[in-house]
Amino acid sequence: MVLKNLRRRNQEFADLAFSYQDSVSMNAQFQAASLPLGPTPDGTMLDGAKLVRSARAVIATEARAIEVLHDRIDGRFLRACQLMFECQGRVVVSGMGKSGHIARKIAATLASTGTPSFFVHPGEASHGDLGMITPKDVVLALSNSGETDELLTILPLIKRQGIPLIAMSGNNGSSLARLADVHLDTSVPAEACPLGLAPTSSTTAALVMGDALAIALLEARGFTDEDFARSHPAGSLGRQLLLKISDVMHRDGQIPSVGPDVTLTEALVEMTRKGLGMTAIVDPADQRLLGVFTDGDLRRAVDDDDIDLRTTPVMRLMTPQPKTITADKLAVEAAQLMEAHKIHALLVVDADNRVVGALNIHDLLRARVV
Repeated sequence: MVLKNLRRRNQEFADLAFSYQDSVSMNAQFQAASLPLGPTPDGTMLDGAKLVRSARAVIATEARAIEVLHDRIDGRFLRACQLMFECQGRVVVSGMGKSGHIARKIAATLASTGTPSFFVHPGEASHGDLGMITPKDVVLALSNSGETDELLTILPLIKRQGIPLIAMSGNNGSSLARLADVHLDTSVPAEACPLGLAPTSSTTAALVMGDALAIALLEARGFTDEDFARSHPAGSLGRQLLLKISDVMHRDGQIPSVGPDVTLTEALVEMTRKGLGMTAIVDPADQRLLGVFTDGDLRRAVDDDDIDLRTTPVMRLMTPQPKTITADKLAVEAAQLMEAHKIHALLVVDADNRVVGALNIHDLLRARVV
Protein backbone atom coordinates (compact mmCIF):
# COMPACT_ATOMS: atom_id res chain seq x y z
CA MET A 1 0.00 0.00 0.00
CA VAL A 2 2.85 2.39 0.85
CA LEU A 3 4.53 1.62 -2.48
CA LYS A 4 1.30 2.11 -4.44
CA ASN A 5 0.41 5.40 -2.77
CA LEU A 6 3.90 6.83 -3.20
CA ARG A 7 4.08 5.98 -6.90
CA ARG A 8 0.59 7.39 -7.45
CA ARG A 9 1.56 10.66 -5.75
CA ASN A 10 4.76 10.90 -7.80
CA GLN A 11 2.85 10.44 -11.06
CA GLU A 12 0.26 13.05 -10.08
CA PHE A 13 3.04 15.48 -9.21
CA ALA A 14 4.82 14.85 -12.52
CA ASP A 15 1.58 15.38 -14.51
CA LEU A 16 0.86 18.61 -12.63
CA ALA A 17 4.40 19.91 -13.03
CA PHE A 18 4.57 19.36 -16.78
CA SER A 19 1.06 20.75 -17.29
CA TYR A 20 2.00 23.89 -15.40
CA GLN A 21 5.25 24.21 -17.33
CA ASP A 22 3.43 24.07 -20.67
CA SER A 23 0.92 26.72 -19.60
CA VAL A 24 3.44 29.34 -18.48
CA SER A 25 6.39 28.64 -20.76
CA MET A 26 5.56 31.10 -23.55
CA ASN A 27 4.53 33.87 -21.17
CA ALA A 28 7.69 33.47 -19.10
CA GLN A 29 9.90 33.60 -22.18
CA PHE A 30 8.27 36.86 -23.24
CA GLN A 31 8.68 38.42 -19.79
CA ALA A 32 12.33 37.34 -19.56
CA ALA A 33 13.19 38.86 -22.92
CA SER A 34 11.71 42.23 -21.90
CA LEU A 35 13.02 42.24 -18.32
CA PRO A 36 14.92 45.50 -17.76
CA LEU A 37 18.34 44.85 -16.23
CA GLY A 38 20.62 47.68 -15.24
CA PRO A 39 24.41 47.50 -15.24
CA THR A 40 26.28 45.92 -12.33
CA PRO A 41 28.61 48.07 -10.18
CA ASP A 42 31.51 47.25 -12.51
CA GLY A 43 29.50 48.25 -15.56
CA THR A 44 28.77 44.71 -16.81
CA MET A 45 25.39 44.27 -18.47
CA LEU A 46 23.50 41.16 -17.49
CA ASP A 47 21.90 39.06 -20.19
CA GLY A 48 18.36 38.37 -18.95
CA ALA A 49 17.65 35.67 -21.51
CA LYS A 50 20.85 33.84 -20.59
CA LEU A 51 19.99 33.96 -16.90
CA VAL A 52 16.57 32.48 -17.60
CA ARG A 53 18.05 29.72 -19.74
CA SER A 54 20.51 28.88 -17.01
CA ALA A 55 17.82 28.80 -14.33
CA ARG A 56 15.55 26.63 -16.44
CA ALA A 57 18.42 24.25 -17.18
CA VAL A 58 18.96 23.86 -13.45
CA ILE A 59 15.29 23.14 -12.84
CA ALA A 60 15.14 20.65 -15.71
CA THR A 61 18.30 18.88 -14.52
CA GLU A 62 17.07 18.60 -10.96
CA ALA A 63 13.62 17.52 -12.10
CA ARG A 64 15.30 14.70 -14.01
CA ALA A 65 17.25 13.77 -10.88
CA ILE A 66 13.97 13.42 -9.01
CA GLU A 67 12.29 11.54 -11.85
CA VAL A 68 14.86 8.73 -11.85
CA LEU A 69 14.06 8.06 -8.19
CA HIS A 70 10.65 6.63 -9.18
CA ASP A 71 12.03 3.22 -10.10
CA ARG A 72 14.13 3.09 -6.93
CA ILE A 73 11.07 2.91 -4.70
CA ASP A 74 11.55 -0.84 -4.37
CA GLY A 75 12.17 -3.54 -1.81
CA ARG A 76 15.11 -1.69 -0.32
CA PHE A 77 12.96 1.36 0.26
CA LEU A 78 10.31 -0.80 1.94
CA ARG A 79 12.98 -2.42 4.16
CA ALA A 80 14.20 1.03 5.20
CA CYS A 81 10.62 2.02 6.04
CA GLN A 82 10.20 -1.15 8.09
CA LEU A 83 13.38 -0.55 10.11
CA MET A 84 12.34 3.03 10.85
CA PHE A 85 8.72 2.09 11.57
CA GLU A 86 9.74 -0.61 14.06
CA CYS A 87 12.42 1.54 15.71
CA GLN A 88 11.79 1.79 19.46
CA GLY A 89 14.15 4.72 19.90
CA ARG A 90 14.88 7.46 17.41
CA VAL A 91 16.10 7.73 13.85
CA VAL A 92 19.54 9.32 14.07
CA VAL A 93 20.42 11.17 10.87
CA SER A 94 24.02 12.11 10.09
CA GLY A 95 26.03 13.65 7.26
CA MET A 96 28.87 16.08 6.54
CA GLY A 97 28.92 19.29 4.49
CA LYS A 98 25.99 19.76 2.12
CA SER A 99 24.81 16.24 2.97
CA GLY A 100 24.80 17.36 6.59
CA HIS A 101 22.43 20.23 5.79
CA ILE A 102 20.11 17.81 4.00
CA ALA A 103 20.41 15.38 6.92
CA ARG A 104 19.28 18.12 9.34
CA LYS A 105 16.23 18.81 7.16
CA ILE A 106 15.36 15.10 6.92
CA ALA A 107 15.66 14.73 10.69
CA ALA A 108 13.38 17.74 11.21
CA THR A 109 10.81 16.39 8.72
CA LEU A 110 10.81 12.94 10.32
CA ALA A 111 10.42 14.42 13.80
CA SER A 112 7.51 16.61 12.72
CA THR A 113 5.66 13.78 10.97
CA GLY A 114 5.56 11.14 13.67
CA THR A 115 9.02 9.53 13.50
CA PRO A 116 11.11 10.78 16.45
CA SER A 117 14.45 11.83 15.02
CA PHE A 118 17.47 14.05 15.58
CA PHE A 119 20.68 15.03 13.78
CA VAL A 120 24.18 14.11 14.93
CA HIS A 121 27.23 15.78 13.40
CA PRO A 122 29.65 12.95 12.56
CA GLY A 123 32.69 15.04 13.46
CA GLU A 124 31.28 15.83 16.91
CA ALA A 125 30.09 12.23 17.25
CA SER A 126 33.67 10.97 17.38
CA HIS A 127 34.31 13.35 20.29
CA GLY A 128 31.49 12.29 22.60
CA ASP A 129 28.15 12.82 20.86
CA LEU A 130 27.89 9.08 20.09
CA GLY A 131 26.58 8.84 23.63
CA MET A 132 23.30 10.14 22.27
CA ILE A 133 22.85 6.97 20.18
CA THR A 134 21.34 3.89 21.84
CA PRO A 135 20.89 0.28 20.69
CA LYS A 136 17.18 1.01 20.23
CA ASP A 137 17.90 3.60 17.52
CA VAL A 138 18.23 3.41 13.75
CA VAL A 139 20.97 5.40 12.00
CA LEU A 140 20.40 7.07 8.61
CA ALA A 141 23.73 8.17 7.10
CA LEU A 142 24.01 10.49 4.09
CA SER A 143 27.06 10.81 1.83
CA ASN A 144 26.93 11.33 -1.93
CA SER A 145 30.34 9.68 -2.41
CA GLY A 146 29.79 7.09 0.31
CA GLU A 147 33.40 7.61 1.41
CA THR A 148 33.11 10.46 3.94
CA ASP A 149 35.87 9.88 6.49
CA GLU A 150 33.94 11.28 9.46
CA LEU A 151 31.06 8.87 8.84
CA LEU A 152 33.26 5.84 8.23
CA THR A 153 35.09 6.54 11.51
CA ILE A 154 31.96 6.13 13.65
CA LEU A 155 30.50 3.10 11.83
CA PRO A 156 32.39 0.49 13.93
CA LEU A 157 30.63 1.70 17.09
CA ILE A 158 27.28 1.64 15.36
CA LYS A 159 27.88 -1.90 14.06
CA ARG A 160 29.27 -2.98 17.44
CA GLN A 161 25.98 -2.07 19.13
CA GLY A 162 23.95 -3.89 16.49
CA ILE A 163 22.21 -0.64 15.50
CA PRO A 164 20.50 -0.88 12.07
CA LEU A 165 22.26 1.31 9.49
CA ILE A 166 20.46 2.82 6.49
CA ALA A 167 22.70 4.55 3.96
CA MET A 168 21.72 7.11 1.35
CA SER A 169 24.40 7.71 -1.26
CA GLY A 170 25.06 8.09 -4.97
CA ASN A 171 27.64 5.30 -5.09
CA ASN A 172 26.43 1.70 -4.90
CA GLY A 173 29.99 0.41 -4.60
CA SER A 174 31.07 2.72 -1.79
CA SER A 175 32.26 1.70 1.68
CA LEU A 176 29.13 3.19 3.22
CA ALA A 177 26.86 1.22 0.87
CA ARG A 178 28.68 -2.04 1.61
CA LEU A 179 28.51 -1.59 5.37
CA ALA A 180 24.84 -0.59 5.45
CA ASP A 181 21.96 -2.93 6.24
CA VAL A 182 19.96 -1.05 3.58
CA HIS A 183 21.35 1.20 0.85
CA LEU A 184 19.10 3.74 -0.89
CA ASP A 185 20.50 4.80 -4.26
CA THR A 186 20.27 8.58 -4.77
CA SER A 187 22.69 8.83 -7.70
CA VAL A 188 21.76 11.42 -10.34
CA PRO A 189 22.33 11.67 -14.10
CA ALA A 190 24.14 15.01 -13.66
CA GLU A 191 24.67 17.84 -11.22
CA ALA A 192 22.95 21.10 -12.14
CA CYS A 193 26.22 22.93 -11.56
CA PRO A 194 27.83 23.39 -15.01
CA LEU A 195 31.22 22.60 -13.46
CA GLY A 196 29.85 19.36 -12.02
CA LEU A 197 31.31 20.32 -8.64
CA ALA A 198 28.71 22.00 -6.42
CA PRO A 199 26.21 19.52 -4.94
CA THR A 200 22.91 20.49 -6.55
CA SER A 201 20.93 17.67 -8.14
CA SER A 202 22.45 15.16 -5.69
CA THR A 203 21.31 17.09 -2.62
CA THR A 204 17.85 17.55 -4.14
CA ALA A 205 17.58 13.81 -4.77
CA ALA A 206 18.64 13.02 -1.20
CA LEU A 207 16.13 15.53 0.18
CA VAL A 208 13.30 14.07 -1.90
CA MET A 209 14.20 10.52 -0.87
CA GLY A 210 14.13 11.68 2.76
CA ASP A 211 10.72 13.26 2.26
CA ALA A 212 9.50 10.04 0.62
CA LEU A 213 10.56 8.08 3.71
CA ALA A 214 8.96 10.59 6.07
CA ILE A 215 5.60 10.78 4.30
CA ALA A 216 5.41 7.02 3.68
CA LEU A 217 5.93 6.51 7.43
CA LEU A 218 3.41 9.25 8.24
CA GLU A 219 0.74 7.39 6.27
CA ALA A 220 1.75 4.01 7.67
CA ARG A 221 1.34 5.34 11.22
CA GLY A 222 -1.97 7.03 10.50
CA PHE A 223 -0.30 10.13 11.91
CA THR A 224 -2.41 13.08 13.02
CA ASP A 225 -1.70 16.40 14.71
CA GLU A 226 -2.26 14.77 18.11
CA ASP A 227 0.00 11.78 17.49
CA PHE A 228 3.41 13.28 18.13
CA ALA A 229 5.52 11.31 20.61
CA ARG A 230 9.01 11.98 21.91
CA SER A 231 11.66 9.75 23.41
CA HIS A 232 14.97 10.55 25.07
CA PRO A 233 18.03 8.67 23.94
CA ALA A 234 20.52 7.67 26.59
CA GLY A 235 23.69 5.64 26.99
CA SER A 236 27.38 6.17 26.51
CA LEU A 237 29.49 4.81 23.67
CA GLY A 238 33.30 4.81 23.51
CA ARG A 239 35.58 5.12 20.61
CA GLN A 240 36.11 2.18 18.24
CA LEU A 241 38.76 1.54 15.62
CA LEU A 242 37.78 0.98 12.03
CA LEU A 243 39.45 -2.42 11.82
CA LYS A 244 38.65 -5.31 9.54
CA ILE A 245 39.10 -8.99 10.25
CA SER A 246 42.07 -9.02 7.86
CA ASP A 247 43.83 -6.49 10.12
CA VAL A 248 43.73 -8.63 13.26
CA MET A 249 43.57 -12.26 12.13
CA HIS A 250 46.41 -14.80 12.25
CA ARG A 251 47.60 -15.95 8.82
CA ASP A 252 49.46 -18.74 7.06
CA GLY A 253 51.63 -20.74 9.47
CA GLN A 254 49.97 -19.13 12.50
CA ILE A 255 46.63 -20.77 11.69
CA PRO A 256 45.97 -23.94 13.76
CA SER A 257 44.98 -26.62 11.27
CA VAL A 258 44.93 -30.44 11.15
CA GLY A 259 43.41 -33.15 8.98
CA PRO A 260 40.33 -35.15 10.03
CA ASP A 261 42.26 -38.37 10.72
CA VAL A 262 44.80 -37.07 13.23
CA THR A 263 44.40 -38.13 16.85
CA LEU A 264 43.17 -35.93 19.65
CA THR A 265 46.70 -35.84 21.02
CA GLU A 266 48.04 -34.49 17.73
CA ALA A 267 45.26 -31.92 17.61
CA LEU A 268 46.16 -30.87 21.17
CA VAL A 269 49.78 -30.37 20.12
CA GLU A 270 48.68 -28.12 17.24
CA MET A 271 46.36 -26.12 19.52
CA THR A 272 49.15 -25.67 22.08
CA ARG A 273 51.65 -24.61 19.41
CA LYS A 274 49.36 -21.96 17.87
CA GLY A 275 47.80 -20.76 21.14
CA LEU A 276 44.30 -19.86 19.93
CA GLY A 277 42.35 -22.38 21.97
CA MET A 278 41.12 -24.28 18.92
CA THR A 279 42.18 -25.85 15.63
CA ALA A 280 40.55 -26.04 12.23
CA ILE A 281 39.82 -29.46 10.74
CA VAL A 282 40.37 -29.28 6.99
CA ASP A 283 40.06 -31.64 4.04
CA PRO A 284 43.62 -32.56 2.99
CA ALA A 285 42.55 -32.69 -0.66
CA ASP A 286 41.24 -29.15 -1.12
CA GLN A 287 41.85 -27.50 2.29
CA ARG A 288 38.14 -26.74 2.74
CA LEU A 289 36.89 -26.41 6.30
CA LEU A 290 35.25 -29.51 7.78
CA GLY A 291 34.92 -28.47 11.40
CA VAL A 292 36.59 -27.06 14.49
CA PHE A 293 37.98 -28.63 17.66
CA THR A 294 38.22 -26.35 20.70
CA ASP A 295 39.65 -26.52 24.19
CA GLY A 296 36.07 -27.01 25.39
CA ASP A 297 35.79 -30.12 23.22
CA LEU A 298 39.08 -31.30 24.70
CA ARG A 299 37.87 -30.90 28.28
CA ARG A 300 34.77 -32.89 27.49
CA ALA A 301 36.91 -35.62 25.90
CA VAL A 302 39.14 -35.86 28.98
CA ASP A 303 36.06 -36.39 31.15
CA ASP A 304 34.87 -39.27 28.96
CA ASP A 305 36.44 -42.58 30.03
CA ASP A 306 35.56 -44.17 26.68
CA ILE A 307 37.76 -41.76 24.71
CA ASP A 308 41.47 -42.47 24.27
CA LEU A 309 43.27 -39.26 23.35
CA ARG A 310 46.07 -41.20 21.66
CA THR A 311 43.87 -43.15 19.23
CA THR A 312 40.57 -41.30 18.76
CA PRO A 313 40.47 -39.29 15.51
CA VAL A 314 39.68 -35.62 15.98
CA MET A 315 36.85 -35.73 13.42
CA ARG A 316 34.84 -37.83 15.88
CA LEU A 317 34.60 -34.96 18.37
CA MET A 318 34.91 -31.90 16.12
CA THR A 319 32.07 -29.44 15.64
CA PRO A 320 31.00 -29.55 11.96
CA GLN A 321 29.92 -26.36 10.16
CA PRO A 322 31.29 -24.01 12.84
CA LYS A 323 30.65 -20.29 12.97
CA THR A 324 32.98 -18.48 10.57
CA ILE A 325 33.56 -14.99 9.23
CA THR A 326 35.15 -13.47 6.12
CA ALA A 327 38.26 -11.31 6.07
CA ASP A 328 36.46 -8.23 4.69
CA LYS A 329 34.09 -7.91 7.65
CA LEU A 330 34.62 -5.40 10.44
CA ALA A 331 36.45 -6.72 13.50
CA VAL A 332 33.57 -5.49 15.64
CA GLU A 333 31.29 -7.91 13.81
CA ALA A 334 33.50 -10.77 14.97
CA ALA A 335 33.09 -9.57 18.55
CA GLN A 336 29.33 -9.39 18.09
CA LEU A 337 29.27 -12.91 16.61
CA MET A 338 31.33 -14.28 19.51
CA GLU A 339 29.04 -12.66 22.06
CA ALA A 340 25.89 -13.89 20.37
CA HIS A 341 27.05 -17.52 20.23
CA LYS A 342 29.12 -17.63 23.44
CA ILE A 343 32.33 -18.59 21.66
CA HIS A 344 35.85 -17.25 22.07
CA ALA A 345 37.45 -17.87 18.65
CA LEU A 346 36.55 -17.76 14.97
CA LEU A 347 37.96 -19.17 11.78
CA VAL A 348 38.19 -16.86 8.76
CA VAL A 349 37.21 -18.39 5.43
CA ASP A 350 37.12 -17.31 1.80
CA ALA A 351 34.30 -17.69 -0.73
CA ASP A 352 35.23 -21.37 -1.23
CA ASN A 353 35.14 -22.12 2.53
CA ARG A 354 38.92 -22.45 2.70
CA VAL A 355 40.53 -21.28 5.95
CA VAL A 356 42.54 -18.09 5.40
CA GLY A 357 42.83 -16.91 8.99
CA ALA A 358 41.91 -17.32 12.63
CA LEU A 359 41.37 -15.06 15.63
CA ASN A 360 40.17 -15.20 19.20
CA ILE A 361 38.80 -12.81 21.79
CA HIS A 362 42.31 -11.86 22.93
CA ASP A 363 43.12 -10.58 19.44
CA LEU A 364 40.06 -8.31 19.61
CA LEU A 365 41.04 -7.13 23.08
CA ARG A 366 44.53 -6.24 21.89
CA ALA A 367 42.99 -4.31 18.99
CA ARG A 368 40.71 -2.49 21.48
CA VAL A 369 37.63 -3.70 19.66
CA VAL A 370 36.14 -4.99 22.94
